[in-house]
Amino acid sequence: GKYWGKVADERRKKPYSILLADKNAPNEEVWLQIEGMCRSTKASAIPVVPESEGTESNPFSLDALAVFIYRVLQRVNHPGNLDQSSPNAGYVLLMFYHLYDGKNRKEFETDLIERFGSLVKMPLLEPSRPPLPATVKSILEEGLNLYDLHSRRHQRLEPSKGTYAKEWTKWEKQLRGTLFENKDYLNSVQVPFEFAVGRVVEQLKAVAKGEYAPPSAERRFGTFVFAAISLPVTEILSLLDGLSSKHPGVGDFLRDKNMKTGLARAHLTLAHKRSHGVAAVSSYGQYLNRGVPVNISGLVYSEKLAALEAEPGAVDGDEMKSLNEWPHVTLWTDRSIAAREANALPDLVAEGKAVRVEIDPPVTVTGVVKFF
Repeated sequence: GKYWGKVADERRKKPYSILLADKNAPNEEVWLQIEGMCRSTKASAIPVVPESEGTESNPFSLDALAVFIYRVLQRVNHPGNLDQSSPNAGYVLLMFYHLYDGKNRKEFETDLIERFGSLVKMPLLEPSRPPLPATVKSILEEGLNLYDLHSRRHQRLEPSKGTYAKEWTKWEKQLRGTLFENKDYLNSVQVPFEFAVGRVVEQLKAVAKGEYAPPSAERRFGTFVFAAISLPVTEILSLLDGLSSKHPGVGDFLRDKNMKTGLARAHLTLAHKRSHGVAAVSSYGQYLNRGVPVNISGLVYSEKLAALEAEPGAVDGDEMKSLNEWPHVTLWTDRSIAAREANALPDLVAEGKAVRVEIDPPVTVTGVVKFF
């Protein structure tokens, strides 16, 4: 339970770092903890989950469950003691499997995307694999039935201490025997490790570049916080480089700012649920994942804030209007300042507390409508 707290501490020590959290985040309670950590440390989390077609009531298929258990039973000296020496490894995997009971794959993925804004899927099984052997399917179904009986009577009591202790011991032994009898099948249906890693890296790069597109447009838009146009980081950085070379003051300001990290989720907000209401955010749903030209006409910065002055263009003749009084793309904020404070930059310019550098002619970049 302390792991994510330690991650948050590391984020505060190194706010501009990328952290690989090699740790299961198995349930909604942990997801909420990670969401809180992201808010408090201004981070973005990218969940990585094994790919599976799932069942009607679980995001993972029995094929996937069989491979998960088989992999665990091949491990030795696991730090969490979940390996081949664990007498109740099968039970523990069934417990994890039941964390998602009642959710099909689409619901599971949608939940994660709505929470974190993206989802990376790690390939697990070959798409054209033969069916799960009957003996493997049977032993898993037997375990699932036993788990239901045990959990109804004992909740999360260790299987060795409950009414069905003998049944669990027998099942764990049969499970191991069945899986290892079918090891050739279980090895053959898994995608090569190098391929899985490659696909994950590709997807992570797409998210980092702002090129991630949700797998489906059938989204519950009211659950999102805001609608925005996601902008390509590389083009924004190129624009800033050009401004730095033309305007020494801009170069001096940007020199010690880690813009690449700050721009990880560069966007022009169209509507925010808190400021404009759910209906306003939802109204942009018809444009989800559509490309939109954005005209950038100025850079405004102060001691603790920086943003680009920007106006969205049209999609199929429909003018895209930002409901913000001052449409902009926040580039950077001091750690002590919330991103929303960038709205005050025009007033700071009027007060002589911020600088506006005009971009003439305006630069046009193409972004994509997203929900966050």
